[in-house]
Amino acid sequence: MVDTLTPAQRSERMSRIRSNNTKPEVALRKALHRLGFRFRLQGRRLVGKPDIVLPKHRTVIFVHGCFWHRHAGCKIATMPKSNTEFWAAKFRRNVARDASVIEQLQSAGWYVFVAWECDLGSPAKVAATADGIASAIRARAS
Repeated sequence: MVDTLTPAQRSERMSRIRSNNTKPEVALRKALHRLGFRFRLQGRRLVGKPDIVLPKHRTVIFVHGCFWHRHAGCKIATMPKSNTEFWAAKFRRNVARDASVIEQLQSAGWYVFVAWECDLGSPAKVAATADGIASAIRARAS
């Protein structure tokens, strides 16, 4: 299938893809804040720059987009029809980098959570995800 957009139009669209303050990330942050958790954003000093850092609990949370980070079994994680070799290689690098970052953080003593975009699609799902994370943090603390 041929791309219907010019290179300039494609570049414009791709530039609008946000890396932080996405809707799922903001929704999860609000839910965690309501549960009494205080955190830092985009931990630039930590490997992988986690989206949410709870220093008091030595916990980090990554909010991953299903498409870019290849959420297994998710309908959002589709493979583009054109230039598939490029996309397959890119997705493999993303997944390998994610695994490496998680391993490095865990080795440094951080507790790592990954929240997926599709699990934060509705207020009920956001609340359930935040409750799950909160329960795990509290269980670990006791």
